[in-house]
Amino acid sequence: MANSRLEEIRAIRISKLEKLRELGINPYPSKYSKTSIPIFQILKKLDENVSAVGRLMRLREHGNIFFADLRDQSGQIQLLFQKSNLEKEFSLVKLLDAGDFIGVAGKVIKTQAGEITIDVASLELLSKSIRPLPDDWTGLKDEETRYRQRYVDLLINPDSRKVFDIRSKLIKSLRKFLDDKGFQEVETPILQPIYGGASAQPFTTHHNALDNDFFLRISDELYLKRLVVGGMDKVYEIGHDFRNESVDREHNPEFTQLEFYWGYADYEMGMDLTQELITNVLQDTLGTTEINCQGHKLDFSKIGRISFRDMIKKYVDFDIDEIDNEEKLLKLIKQKKLDVDLKGVVGYGNLIDKVYKRYARLNLIDPVFLTDYPVEIIALAKRHPTDPKKISSFQLLAVGFELIKAYSELNDPIDQKNRWIEEEKLGEKGLTDHMVIDEDYIRALEYGMPPTFGWGMGIDRFVSVITDQPSLKDTILFPTLRPENK
Repeated sequence: MANSRLEEIRAIRISKLEKLRELGINPYPSKYSKTSIPIFQILKKLDENVSAVGRLMRLREHGNIFFADLRDQSGQIQLLFQKSNLEKEFSLVKLLDAGDFIGVAGKVIKTQAGEITIDVASLELLSKSIRPLPDDWTGLKDEETRYRQRYVDLLINPDSRKVFDIRSKLIKSLRKFLDDKGFQEVETPILQPIYGGASAQPFTTHHNALDNDFFLRISDELYLKRLVVGGMDKVYEIGHDFRNESVDREHNPEFTQLEFYWGYADYEMGMDLTQELITNVLQDTLGTTEINCQGHKLDFSKIGRISFRDMIKKYVDFDIDEIDNEEKLLKLIKQKKLDVDLKGVVGYGNLIDKVYKRYARLNLIDPVFLTDYPVEIIALAKRHPTDPKKISSFQLLAVGFELIKAYSELNDPIDQKNRWIEEEKLGEKGLTDHMVIDEDYIRALEYGMPPTFGWGMGIDRFVSVITDQPSLKDTILFPTLRPENK
């Protein structure tokens, strides 16, 4: 809507606001004088007297009769305003606009057209809207406006509201599953003196009273594993993590993650639990384990398995057991003329990860556990019991998205510190994203941590797959955006 037209409509609505005040009507009262019930219940109360509240949608005048739609969180119902029923309050109807909040009472009837309707006998204005809603027939199509003004998007686009209803239901189901399995929900620090648990750039802030820099956490991992050391054998946390990285269809700097840690378990047990979890929560949330995403039909009741080595052989045509160091891999990249962005990439683990993401990951369409990564990729994972060059790890992938990362946790404090030292050396050589040594965590491991399995799911990304959304921005109520004035 052009700014001039918008300002014209606002001016008309503000004049109505002034007229209401002249009539002694408070356009922003504190409450509704009657007791209301949700609209979805009213739709079943034909011939009964009811009271309802909500936002007024489309208002249509027909002489001494007005029709309108009233919408609340539970549904929508038609309203009938008749001069013969309302008397003095009928003049108030002419001062209403789409977007106003009102309370109505009256009898539930069925019109000649067969539509359930409240024949309004009393009316109260609860909040006057002075900015017009977009046309709710055509919806709010501009993506930038949808993300910035999510409050309008939710009002106008039913599909957007459905995505967030599914998201809420999914999180409840995940909590219930873990609670029923004996896991305990906990909270760990968001402000951390040392960032850890992943390879990512942190956001930095300063605490004035302590005169010390802190970091917004990039992962919950190291604190949750401290709790396992402390005797809490099954713990989980659902919370926000922060990574100072790019904003694109797969990434948002602030995101929601579920992590759990399971003492006395390994990644093989973890894959079995993950299959059970995914099957249960999808049935609970969607009523099915089969979903459509990006034109593909996915069945999460039968998650396949493929090793990282076999996957690279299949899609990039080389054997990581033979190409097992940075020098060999760089030579192979040149020989095969692979198009890999090497900026800020140092070390074999980071290099093979780049090759995998560029040439193999997008081929993994059906749900699959990708297992046994090279040890250089994840410094926190335990080495494979029969092949120390690999780690006991898996990721759940579908349509090229990494949905879950999990592994048997490294609980050898000496090996852990040495691997962190190697990470820091790569950082000195120019690696952009690398882990740093956390001496207190090493101290915790020295007290002893039992064999432990750890698991993490990006909630936003998982929701984007099961609801077939093109971007994480469509699954986050208020995604990170560039400020409007820039």
